[in-house]
Amino acid sequence: MGSFDCVGFREAKANFAQDDKGLERYNITMTDHLIIAGREFRSRLIVGTGKYKSFQETARALEASGAEMVTVAVRRVNLDRSKESLLDFIDPKKYFLLPNTAGCYTADEAIRAARLGREVGISDWVKIEVIGDQATLYPDVQATVEATRVLVKEGFTVLPYTSDDVVFAKRLLDAGASAIMPLGAPIGTGLGMQNVASFRILREMITGVPLIVDAGVGTASDAAIAMELGADAVLMNTGIAAAQEPVLMAEAMKNAVIAGRQAYLAGRMEKKLYATASSPLEGVVR
Repeated sequence: MGSFDCVGFREAKANFAQDDKGLERYNITMTDHLIIAGREFRSRLIVGTGKYKSFQETARALEASGAEMVTVAVRRVNLDRSKESLLDFIDPKKYFLLPNTAGCYTADEAIRAARLGREVGISDWVKIEVIGDQATLYPDVQATVEATRVLVKEGFTVLPYTSDDVVFAKRLLDAGASAIMPLGAPIGTGLGMQNVASFRILREMITGVPLIVDAGVGTASDAAIAMELGADAVLMNTGIAAAQEPVLMAEAMKNAVIAGRQAYLAGRMEKKLYATASSPLEGVVR
């Protein structure tokens, strides 16, 4: 699903039903699903699995989030299952596992990590993450394009973490990316959407694949704002895992993503400089 003009939106908009009193009801949360590479997800919240206090807490947060897709770092999980692993706490029948290449600093490293994730049976989908600067964790977008091009040719469904640069977003699309995932703010900062203008440009330009905010969300209002700006989904980890009550924050994020999506589809009122009475004065008996 891309943006406002997508088939899914038109179907959702048309999904009106008449109740007993003839009033129109609109159930957007049941019909407006996220579609990536032909696969449908009911939840528009994608969550990571790192930084929690325990595997048990991870499992509880995932449940509370309502997410269907969860990311796992290929280089940070015990893939041989010789001892307790994060994968023991994630039911593959309930969650769609998205391997990511966190910790990779070159295209070759990311490509090897993606291949490893497929070889051990996690998935032939991959979130490509190639870091270009250790201090800011900003992506090396050129290396990301290179890795995307190689992996798409090898049959992977590639979801790249990238900057909010529309030029590189188009190059990723040309390379075969199944989504564009720009950062809202640097990884782990919790600053929320820092460059609204660039994101709005991306929203206008990127319509053929989902536009997913990846990184920088710190609290529920950040997630809602991202969705109100037109993001098709939000991917987050630290915003939930680093909260004082991660499980409660996971539920808050779930609700924020739903509310933000509904607000985007509903279309906000026009902002005005001067007040307008909520109850019009026309027809008022004086």
